[in-house]
Amino acid sequence: MSEHGNGSAPQRIFIDKQSPQAFHALVKTSEAVSAAATEAGLDRTTVELINLRVSQLNGCTFCLDLHTRRALRAGESPQRLGVLTAWRDTGAFTPSERAALALTEATTDPTDSAAQESAYETARLALTDDQISAAIWVAITIGAFNRVSVMSKHPVQALRQAPASLN
Repeated sequence: MSEHGNGSAPQRIFIDKQSPQAFHALVKTSEAVSAAATEAGLDRTTVELINLRVSQLNGCTFCLDLHTRRALRAGESPQRLGVLTAWRDTGAFTPSERAALALTEATTDPTDSAAQESAYETARLALTDDQISAAIWVAITIGAFNRVSVMSKHPVQALRQAPASLN
């Protein structure tokens, strides 16, 4: 029997609600990172591709849902979103997007030093120093949000109908 006495699994604590000061600090960090990305010249779709790729790697359904909608609003195509997991195998992404995505993966899984070096070398050819820094910060920040949502089991509500941009 669960600690709740009704036989059901215990509810997860929404840690963003349980510790609002900590979550607010993460939101403020995200706002600073977003401003740095804009100042560095990373466009909104690239930022959302980073957010989505990290969320895919971390298995965060809440962030995948949120950032898919944001990417579509920013003008991203459903086709590119559909092939994002296989971005290396398609010509659908620009050299700067590919560099940002390689940095994203290296940041999300920092245990592969060869992949880190390769990603950084690629990024040096396609991105400015400010863009490299911003892309890494975007990946770090969404990774933190992923962990908040995954550990809290934030729910994803089913849409009643497909958004107009997908029709």
